[in-house]
Amino acid sequence: MRIYNTKTKTIQDFKPNKEGFAGIYTCGPTVYHFAHIGNLRTYICEDVLVRTLRYAGYEVKRVMNITDVGHLSSDADTGEDKMLKGAKREHKTVLEIAKQYTDAFFDDFKALNMVMPDVVEPATHCIPEFIHMIEVLLEKGYAYRAGENVYFDTSKLDNYYVLSKQNEDELKVGVRDDVDADENKRNKSDFVLWFTKSKFEDQELKWESPWGYGYPGWHIECSCIGIKHLGEYMDIHCGGVDNIFPHHTNEIAQSEAYLGHPWCNYWFHVHHLVEKDKGKMSKSSGEFLTVSVLREKGYSPLAYRYFCLQSHYRKPLEFSYEVLDQMSSAYKKLVNRCAALGTDGDIDREAFEKYSEEFGEAVCDDLNTSSAFTVLFDVLKADINDATKRALVERFDTVLGLELLKAPAEKETDSELEAYVLGKIEERKAAKKEKDFAKADAIRNELLEKGIALEDTREGVKWKKI
Repeated sequence: MRIYNTKTKTIQDFKPNKEGFAGIYTCGPTVYHFAHIGNLRTYICEDVLVRTLRYAGYEVKRVMNITDVGHLSSDADTGEDKMLKGAKREHKTVLEIAKQYTDAFFDDFKALNMVMPDVVEPATHCIPEFIHMIEVLLEKGYAYRAGENVYFDTSKLDNYYVLSKQNEDELKVGVRDDVDADENKRNKSDFVLWFTKSKFEDQELKWESPWGYGYPGWHIECSCIGIKHLGEYMDIHCGGVDNIFPHHTNEIAQSEAYLGHPWCNYWFHVHHLVEKDKGKMSKSSGEFLTVSVLREKGYSPLAYRYFCLQSHYRKPLEFSYEVLDQMSSAYKKLVNRCAALGTDGDIDREAFEKYSEEFGEAVCDDLNTSSAFTVLFDVLKADINDATKRALVERFDTVLGLELLKAPAEKETDSELEAYVLGKIEERKAAKKEKDFAKADAIRNELLEKGIALEDTREGVKWKKI
């Protein structure tokens, strides 16, 4: 297994701390809003990484945090807490918002056929661990108190920019334009470990601490949750390229100062999804694409997964509906072709091993999914029986996660289904006329659950199977 390591800027052979075992940490969502499909591209690529390691024979333990406190709208410790912002937007409590969007995130996770992490830990569950780490950092002289907050002193480190300074382009990807006006900091790059009542008086979630009634900064959670569940030595830490600086840079700083030794050997970062003529997809504009929006427009979530796997994770991926249409059509054809494979006959073990090895070489070469699909199509064209092809497709799909052997979609809609859908469309139309939008949304969701997507057009409501 070979993987690109952001820390060394090279593709390296993967050598875990413990033979045959890979401990992986993936930065989870800040659950103040829905995840957009750009966020989800990162999780799809991380899912393929985990699946590939298991394909290669490793036992994998994957840990993911849920950020439900402490992440400010600027990564430079300024601006409003994102969770509080979401709660105000929807007139709910922070914990209600956290549950709502955590559930929504894992609904998307399931729809995209991602394997659930072995451990999912909300930040609010680990306050004692955060406090302990901060106490140790203060004792060792790596942290200081100022203005009733606690800060990490980056001047104590010889190489604070270990991830980002080596590559100015990556630094620009992650850095924010916000001006950090915190006068309590000794150095501009210092970051908050614990906020007290001196900042954001209206913060909903607070805890008692040795430094006052307050709450943790964002960066501390990943260090503590990772160490809690994976121990003092982590194999791979994952995230998007915008996490490189300052989030992952700060994680390394505080973790290695706390532990007194190197922490994580490999850093895996996925590049942005960009919209044609718009640039990087983000939530800041207020309008962004979600899995639900794609489904409402008639696209299968797995067609989006297929689209993501056509590009390498370290390259920006440009999204447009035109390309997604092409990928959706190609995905449907591939599924129908694979699902039609017969089961009679004995598996050709020599061919099975040959193609399994070729597929493994592709995905184990820094997740070269494009080459992996070449092997898949070679199998489908090969002069071997269907039973062997089917066994290979099933093997490959443990990595691709595309449900390639599911039953093909019905070619035509039967009259009974059509009558049902048209009836529901009329019900929805009547509900909207009565301004009962909750009922109208419920009807749309009912149809979505049955694999029917509605599209409101000037010519009326159109529908299609997904």
